[in-house]
Amino acid sequence: MDKALYLEVSKVRGVTRLLGERWDQLTSIPDEEVRAIQILATTGQHALPYPYLKEGHRARITSGPLTGLEGILVESRPQQGLLVLSIHLLHRSVSVVVDGVAVEPA
Repeated sequence: MDKALYLEVSKVRGVTRLLGERWDQLTSIPDEEVRAIQILATTGQHALPYPYLKEGHRARITSGPLTGLEGILVESRPQQGLLVLSIHLLHRSVSVVVDGVAVEPA
């Protein structure tokens, strides 16, 4: 897509933005993710926003006895995740299984 076409597409009513870092580096959404959105939209299920957490990202525990602790999300499983808390000065880490809804991006 050249810059002129990019500008024309971005002016189309209802388009809020095109995905990518710049007009010449656009990013496409994988077909399976588009299908998942279409299926969700047609079911009428009520969907709520949820923090985007990805393995390897920093995360903060938001409820329970470990509230406020931060670490790296190492593994994400249905309903739970494995969070690693590190003490850099001591070069030591511990892992803890946390409830999936009790963690947010740090």
